[in-house]
Amino acid sequence: MKILVLTWEFPPRIVGGIARHVAELYPELVKRGHEIHIVTVQFGEAPAYEEVEGVQVHRVIVGEGHNFFHWVGRMNESMGSFGGQLLIQKRPFDIIHAHDWLVGDSAIALKHHFHIPLVATIHATEYGRNNGIHNDVQRHVSEKERFLAHEAWRIIVCTQYMKREVTKVLHMPSDKIDIVYNGIRAEKKHLDPDFDVLSFRQRFAQDDEKIVYYVGRITYEKGIVRLLQAAPLVIQALGGQVKFVIIGTGQLEPLQRQAKELGIWDYCCFTGFMPDEDLDKFQTIADCAVFPSLYEPFGIVALESFAARVPVVVSDTGGLPEVVDHGRTGVVTTTNDALSLAQGILEILKNPELAHQLVENAYQELEHRFRWSLLAEQTEKIYQRVVQERSQVNW
Repeated sequence: MKILVLTWEFPPRIVGGIARHVAELYPELVKRGHEIHIVTVQFGEAPAYEEVEGVQVHRVIVGEGHNFFHWVGRMNESMGSFGGQLLIQKRPFDIIHAHDWLVGDSAIALKHHFHIPLVATIHATEYGRNNGIHNDVQRHVSEKERFLAHEAWRIIVCTQYMKREVTKVLHMPSDKIDIVYNGIRAEKKHLDPDFDVLSFRQRFAQDDEKIVYYVGRITYEKGIVRLLQAAPLVIQALGGQVKFVIIGTGQLEPLQRQAKELGIWDYCCFTGFMPDEDLDKFQTIADCAVFPSLYEPFGIVALESFAARVPVVVSDTGGLPEVVDHGRTGVVTTTNDALSLAQGILEILKNPELAHQLVENAYQELEHRFRWSLLAEQTEKIYQRVVQERSQVNW
């Protein structure tokens, strides 16, 4: 099959989890004999065209916008124009695949103009991110999501939780929705055996301190406020021998103020952005990863911790309990509850044998449930179903 993929982020442009999802799924589909063209946004020094692991990547120029939504409109104009030329030059294509609402307008236009069925992956919803729709901006985004879902031949989501959410919030029939988990390349966490663990670790903590970390976007929905509220309980229980490392970019100032107000500033390290090369090293020297999200469709960061063999503590929101099996591959705590979070962290830090067993089970889980070759096979079956159904339709 020949597939046209539209995505607003692709490495080196990484905003959230979509970039890694797209970058790691489609090379596996190339291995299965499919021709993949990705249309995305120009970024930095990245070339306008390149082949990445067999995937043909095209980056379009968008330019500045008066605001974010104006920029999204310009992006869709560029993607639609370029995608149309590509569909004509490289025809015939079998599938158009759109990743989230931001590329929905161009994907829908191309679908109708060329009569090519559209598959949409809904990675998250505006309703879920904000625990409801509260203003016109959120309503606009939610309507865009609903329109894309409506126009798609099939919808792909990453968890059972997201299937229920898309059914309820976007008013889609459940039998139109397929579940394909996110995955990870576990081998990217395999480090050089000559890596100087001690000196690298000392950049973040003293030798006798445990390292507890969060990595991801710094936004309200990620629940970092609750992690900082849990920190004093953990610090007291461990006699101060712990360091909390917060990795990521976003709304850092309120969290830094909170750390000072709680009197835990000396026990915290806010790193800002950390390059992948350093992050891969960091995860191997940490003692506990914490993802206290208030909303999380999947939680690919949990898989990265699985791969790095770091025990994880997560909240019981969204798709996280589907990814992390409490007591077997990690510890699941009560969402938005600092005491529960502190107890989960201490359960791991005070029980090294339990932590070791969780890590071993979690690593095995990557092969059984979250291997990209397996997930590519599932995606391929969805494509095949759409192509077969399309062949029976007089558009």
